[in-house]
Formats: sequence, structure tokens, C-alpha cells
Amino acid sequence: VQLQASGGGLVQPGGSLRLSCQASGFRFVDYDLGWIRQYPDKRLEVVSCVRKLNGGISYSDSVKGRFTASRDTANRSVNLQMNNLKPEDTGVYYCHVNPSGTDYFGQGTQVTVSS
Repeated sequence: VQLQASGGGLVQPGGSLRLSCQASGFRFVDYDLGWIRQYPDKRLEVVSCVRKLNGGISYSDSVKGRFTASRDTANRSVNLQMNNLKPEDTGVYYCHVNPSGTDYFGQGTQVTVSS
């Protein structure tokens, strides 16, 4: 299983970024895909989860209304459009999948929101 996240960077408050995660090594349509972020103090938060079957999407309260997740089955990718970014959104963003009972996170991408 490989998860390659990209798209992070430095952005001013109120700005936008689009993260993308390319997945391989498992049957893409069979699993939920999630975005998890790690704050600078190492706390983890599940930001979003895109369901496998009906594509239903859930968000944490802290990003609801600002972030939009999507999955592209043809390209085996999951994306996270982040708008109106705030300094508290700063962290390392990982995509996540749990095939066969094992968690995979990939290498993550750094998002820094600062003026």
C-alpha cells in the first residue's frame, strides 16, 4: 500500500490550498479514504472521511463549511480542497486507508497558515 500526499505549502490566513493523495497497492473502491492532520503538538485529528460505497463524506466540526473532500476512482486519488484557511489549520496532512485491518498514512504534506 502506498499513499502519496501532495499540495501543501505556506499560505496566508484566508487563502486556499488543494491537497491530493495518490493511492496504490489496494483495491481502491473497497475502502473508505480519510484525511488526518497532525498538529505541531502531535495531536491527531480526523479531518474528513470519504466512504467507499455511496461516496458519503464526513468532516470534523473544525473544518466543516471550509474544506471539501472528494475521491476520483478513475485516477485512484482523494483530494481535499481547503478554503478560508486559518492559522489553526497548520499541521501535517496525511491520507489514510485501512485495508485488511492495518492503518496506512503515507508520508504526509505540510500545511502552514501564517501571515
